[in-house]
Amino acid sequence: MATHDNGLDPVTFEVLKNAYVNIVDQMAEQIFRTCYSFVIYSRDFSSALCDVNGDTIMQGSGDIAAHVGTLHYTAKAVINNFKGDIHPGDVFVVNDVYQGGTHFNDTRIVRPMFYKGELLGFSQANGHWADVGGAVPGSFNVNAIDHMAEGLRITPTRVWSKGQCLDDVCRLIASNTRAPADIIGDMQAQAEATKVAEQEICRLVEKYGLDVIKKSFGAVQDYVEVLTRQRVAALPDGVWETEDYIDVDPGAGEGLVPIRIKMTIKGDQVHYDLSKSHPKSISSFLNACFGGSFAAIVAGTKMQFPEIPLNSGFYRVVTVDLGPEGSVVNAAWPTPVAGFCSGPFEKIMNSIFELWAEILPERAMACTFNLDYLLIGGRDGRQPGHQYFMWYDWMVGGWGARNGRDGWAATGPVFGVQLGTQPFEGQERLAPVLTTCHELRADSGGPGEFRGGMGVEKGVILTKIDRTVASYCCDRERSITWGLWGGLPSIPHGVWVNQGVENERYLGSLFSNVPLEAGDIVSRPSAGGGGLGDPLERDEAMVCEDVADGYVSIERAAKDYGVVIREVDADLAHYEVDHEASAVKRAYIRANRLKWLQQDAAEIASRYRAGDLDMLDLIRAHGVIVNWGSGELLPETTRQFRAMLMRRTVPYWGKSIADGKDASITLKVA
Repeated sequence: MATHDNGLDPVTFEVLKNAYVNIVDQMAEQIFRTCYSFVIYSRDFSSALCDVNGDTIMQGSGDIAAHVGTLHYTAKAVINNFKGDIHPGDVFVVNDVYQGGTHFNDTRIVRPMFYKGELLGFSQANGHWADVGGAVPGSFNVNAIDHMAEGLRITPTRVWSKGQCLDDVCRLIASNTRAPADIIGDMQAQAEATKVAEQEICRLVEKYGLDVIKKSFGAVQDYVEVLTRQRVAALPDGVWETEDYIDVDPGAGEGLVPIRIKMTIKGDQVHYDLSKSHPKSISSFLNACFGGSFAAIVAGTKMQFPEIPLNSGFYRVVTVDLGPEGSVVNAAWPTPVAGFCSGPFEKIMNSIFELWAEILPERAMACTFNLDYLLIGGRDGRQPGHQYFMWYDWMVGGWGARNGRDGWAATGPVFGVQLGTQPFEGQERLAPVLTTCHELRADSGGPGEFRGGMGVEKGVILTKIDRTVASYCCDRERSITWGLWGGLPSIPHGVWVNQGVENERYLGSLFSNVPLEAGDIVSRPSAGGGGLGDPLERDEAMVCEDVADGYVSIERAAKDYGVVIREVDADLAHYEVDHEASAVKRAYIRANRLKWLQQDAAEIASRYRAGDLDMLDLIRAHGVIVNWGSGELLPETTRQFRAMLMRRTVPYWGKSIADGKDASITLKVA
C-alpha cells in the first residue's frame, strides 16, 4: 500500500481522489451527450484536470491514455503563452503538435478554473475533430511535405474571453475546415465539459475548504508517484531492448524503418531510450513529435499497471530520451505527423509490451493489429446542393495472444480501447455509403500455442457521390503484425477497390486523394493479433474447435499448426482430428521450417506470382514480403522481416510455454 504524508486525513484524501476521477467522467458524459460530430460521438475524446502548473491531477476511467499523456503539455503551453493574462471565464483552444500535441485533429479546449478570483488549475477536453482543413478530406494527407498541407495549426488561442465567446475567432477556425457546423458544435460541447469540471471543483472547495483542495491536487500526484515507485522497485533491475518497424519511407526506397527502444529499470525508476531509432523523419506523415512518442511510452507502460491511476505522478517515474530533434520519433517543425498513431505510436506501444513480457511474463502479449483510419470525402448526391460529406471510419481488429490465453477478437486498437465501433446505420445515414460486409476474417489470428485474436473484413459500396476521394492511414502491410515466443504473424493491412470484379485496384495501406466513383466497392481487412508460442505445440482439439468456429480454415490448420482436420458435417460444425496424419504433418514441419525461412526469396516470390504459394505461405512459412498488388519481391524488407522472425520466433520453436517461458532466452535486436 502506497503511503505518503500528504497532510490530509485518509478518508478525505480517498474521497477527493475518487471525486476527481468522477469529475473527469462527468466531463466525458457532457461531451458524449452534446457533441456534433460522429467521430467524437464514437468516443474519440479524452479529458483531464490539471493544477496551476499544468501538471495532470487526474484522468477519467474511460479516457485514452495516449491523449492524457500529452494534456499536461497543452496546459503548460497555454500558461506559457498567456502568463499574466488568464482570467475567469477564459477558454483557450490548441492543437499544436509542436507544443506537445499529438496530431492536429486532436484539438484541446482548456479552461482555467477559478474560485472567487483565485486560479485553482485547468480543465481540459480533447476531441478528435474529423477535419481541420488541409489538402485532403479528413486532414490525413500521406503526401504532405510539411504541416501546412495537413491542416490548421492552432497555437494556444483564446476563444472565450471573461465569459464572452469570441465568435469571430471561432468562425475563423471553423471556416478553415470542411465541417464548420460540426467544429462549432464540438467546440461548444468541449467548452461546456470544462465548465462542468470548474463547477464541480468549486463545489468541493465549498465543502472541504480551499486549502484542502489545493493540497489534494499535489497529494494525488504524490500518491501515484509513490505507488508506481513501489511497483517498479519490486521488479529486477536490468536493461532490455527491441525494435519494431514502420513499413517504408516512401522517399528512400523499400525497406523497413526501425523504431528502436531500450528500457532500463534501476531501483524505482523506468527509463526509455529511443535515441537509436531512425534518425530522420520519413517522407510521409507517419512521424511523431515528442508529445506523440511520450504518449506511447505512457500508454504502453500504464497497461502494465492497470490498478494505478494516471496523472503527472506517473511521469516522474517513467522518463524518456527521444534523442536529437528531427528523427521519426522526435519530429521537428514543420514535419507532417498526422499519422503518428499508425506509425511510431503503435510500434512503441507493442515494443513496450514485448519488453515487459520479459519482466512480467504472466502479462505477456504478442503484437496487436495496427490502428487504421479510412477517410472518404466529397459531395453527397443525396443532399440538396450536393453538400459536403465526410466518412471517417476505423476498424476493430485482433489483439495479440497472451500467456495462457488466445487474443481478443474484433476489439478496439490499443491506442484507445474505448473507441466505439461506429454503428453502420449512423454511417449510412450521414454519408452515401452502404455496408456490404463486416465479419470475422478466417486465418487472420496469428498462429501460436495460443492464437492471436481475429481481425475482421469490412466492405462498403459508394452510392450517390460526386467529386469524392479516399485516403487511408495505416501500416503493417509489410511489417506485419508479429508473433512472440515462437508465434507466427497475422495478415497484412491494405485496401482494395472492386476486389475480384472489374476495375480491381489494390491501393495498399497508405494513400491519399484517390478518386472514387459511384458503385465502387471499397474493402479492407484488419489484421488479427500475433500468436504466442510455437503453433505446433497448440492442442489439437483447440485447433479443431477453431476450425468449427470458422476462425481457422482446414487448409491453414494443416499448414500453420500441423493439424489435419476432417470435415464430418459442416452444417453442424462437426469436424474431427486425424491424429496419425497430424503427427506426421507436425514432424514434417519441424524438420523443414527453418530451411523454408532460408530458401531463395526471389524463387518464393516467383512461385507466389505463379499461384503455387499464397500470401500466408509467404509470410508464415518463408518470411518473404512482396508488393501484395503486383507480387514484386521486396528484398530489403524481406531480409529485415526474416531477421525479425529469427529473433522473435525461431529460438522458441519446440518449447511449450504452457508452464512458463524458457528463461535462458532474452531479447536481442536483430
